[in-house]
Amino acid sequence: MTFEELLPLALLALVFFILIVRPMRARQKQFAALREMQNALQIGSRVMISSGIHGTIRELEEDTVGLEVSPGVVITVARAAVAEIEGPQA
Repeated sequence: MTFEELLPLALLALVFFILIVRPMRARQKQFAALREMQNALQIGSRVMISSGIHGTIRELEEDTVGLEVSPGVVITVARAAVAEIEGPQA
């Protein structure tokens, strides 16, 4: 095979890398950061879950979180639903 025959194949591989592999790596990094944040949850932290509900963590279990959304109202949500830590309770 000559260089001219390999050039289209090399360009195709480069386009595949740019359009498929790089974005996939970026998503994996974001997922790892989210998983790390969810594993670092602490009682008393203010959080927002993926549905947009804000609350304070009152209970922590392996797969669930007790989230106080109003004084005396604690709901149980999946730990994976926590999308953002807002900070410790003031």
